[in-house]
Amino acid sequence: MIADYLANRFGAAGRLLLSNSLADWLIAAAIAVSVWSVLWILRRLIASRYERRATPEHPTLIRLIAYLIGNTKQFFFFAIALSVASESLTLPDKLHQILANVVLVLILLQVGLWAGRAVRFYLDRKELERGGQPFAGSLDIIRFVAGILIWSLVILVALENLGVNITALIAGLGVGGVAVALALQNVLGDLFASLSIALDKPFSVGDSLVIDTFNGNVERIGIKTTRLRSVTGEQIILSNADILKSRVRNFGRASEQRALATLRVNYDTPADKLRAIPKLVESIVREQANARFERCHLVAIAESAAQFELSYFVQQPKLNSLFDLQQSVNYRIIEEFKRVGVEFAYTTQRVLLDQGPPAR
Repeated sequence: MIADYLANRFGAAGRLLLSNSLADWLIAAAIAVSVWSVLWILRRLIASRYERRATPEHPTLIRLIAYLIGNTKQFFFFAIALSVASESLTLPDKLHQILANVVLVLILLQVGLWAGRAVRFYLDRKELERGGQPFAGSLDIIRFVAGILIWSLVILVALENLGVNITALIAGLGVGGVAVALALQNVLGDLFASLSIALDKPFSVGDSLVIDTFNGNVERIGIKTTRLRSVTGEQIILSNADILKSRVRNFGRASEQRALATLRVNYDTPADKLRAIPKLVESIVREQANARFERCHLVAIAESAAQFELSYFVQQPKLNSLFDLQQSVNYRIIEEFKRVGVEFAYTTQRVLLDQGPPAR
């Protein structure tokens, strides 16, 4: 009925357009719009449901699928709708092949985006498992390498399905890759070193490091270099490969930090006051907030002083907190030693003058 009406209404144009009647084209358009609308509505429903229930209590696979569906692009729906609608039409072989290629490219593009989103979902979940530690530098590195791998595979699959012989291309890329690797071996060494840092995570952004003679806080972990902000203000840029070859001391992850002090006491101090010094110093340390006393002993009888060694820990391991605690303890030791009459010793030298034999 529709075909007869269109034929009577529009003549030959209504009967045939690329071997299909106008009615066939309208039906195909209706199918495409219907498929696109259903897919769009489903995505909106799943995305809204995911936002309400994206909690760790739900299975990871279910959350990943919902996350990927919620991040599906409109061109993917268009590709599916175009593929379904074209099945209801009789198209020339050349045009049909062009449509199939367009649909294939759009689908592969969406697959690449899904793969990238899946990597991001995994990394975000790992970041939450680590307690929200700074993870930005590592994310950038892993995303960069994963992006190269994903889109390289997508491009190769697309070329293969478009009829391009990729065997020679892969062989050429292999030879070229060897040449590039030899020319850029230092850069690639830093790249793989950055991957090692990202995966093993010996340190992260914000940690306080001592690397050989350099020390500072990590500002950024890049693909080739790691940047520290020195305690004196300047920025220190170190190669990632050099960092992995060095001995790294990470104070940012210390549960507590030790302070060691030597107290030199005058030999004129009475014995009972000397014996009382460890208990006196212990009480001074214990009265400080966030401090843990370890020991205080008379460790040496030196040439000019009796030497006590004091060891204690700060339980908020930031460098400034350690200095603040040391300052408070030192002030209190000076005050208490003055109060009980204990004097600090200082280095002295006794000079004996030989005046020679007396004059006759």
